Amino acid sequence: MQHNNYIFTSERLGFRQWQDSDLPSFVAMNQDARVMKFFPNPLPENETREMVERMKALIDQRGYSWFAVDELSSGQFIGFIGLNHPRFESFFTPCMEIGWRLHPDFWHKGYATEGGNACLDFAFNTLKVEKVYAFTADTNKPSEQVMVRLGMTKAGEFLHPLLPNHPLSNHVLYVTSKRVVSNPQHTIGL
Repeated sequence: MQHNNYIFTSERLGFRQWQDSDLPSFVAMNQDARVMKFFPNPLPENETREMVERMKALIDQRGYSWFAVDELSSGQFIGFIGLNHPRFESFFTPCMEIGWRLHPDFWHKGYATEGGNACLDFAFNTLKVEKVYAFTADTNKPSEQVMVRLGMTKAGEFLHPLLPNHPLSNHVLYVTSKRVVSNPQHTIGL
């Protein structure tokens, strides 16, 4: 379904507030072993529902969170890409982080990189932040490669405080600083 109320767009993607119609697909994604491979466990439906409600409230309050993302050519919901604040303490927090979670049908199309660039432009040029971080389990090479393609620099490694003694606790940390807009014609602001 095509939405015209995008907060901003990139060449192929639209970034928007979450809708009830996104839930079935997002629930399925969060229970897909391929999608959740680098997370402690798949999310039950009630946790996905709570996550969506939290993201909706944050977008309403501050204008950003993990945005629901559509493929513009089909109008199809493909997952999320966006900006958030980690809910744990570490040497680099508080901070703004960038992240993504896409349905496997939309992997290997460059959407995480394209969407990540659009979100970084939004963070630096609309929200006026100075730095954006990204992190993932050190075994999640596909996600780490997106960070590299976004021009982010490895800033170190850390043990995720919410995953003590877990196989996924060792995380890589990347950071990038303010830069010029790469696609000004696609940024329509809030």
